[in-house]
Amino acid sequence: MPKEDQLTKRRAVVANNVSHSKRRTKTKKEINLQSKRFTINGQLVKLRVTTKTIKTIRKKGIKALMKQLKGSK
Repeated sequence: MPKEDQLTKRRAVVANNVSHSKRRTKTKKEINLQSKRFTINGQLVKLRVTTKTIKTIRKKGIKALMKQLKGSK
């Protein structure tokens, strides 16, 4: 199972650690994935989403977020 948000498809990003001598080494910035159950059309659905997505769902609602994500593709 890939480490990605099931709604927004957000994944980890690769970044550089920069030391005092300016040497750059690759590092991976992982996302904060949580398993959470949501009610969609009266059915409970278990999704793996990031905490940022959970905050957005609490603010807008899951139906509005899904509609927005569908429209942006």
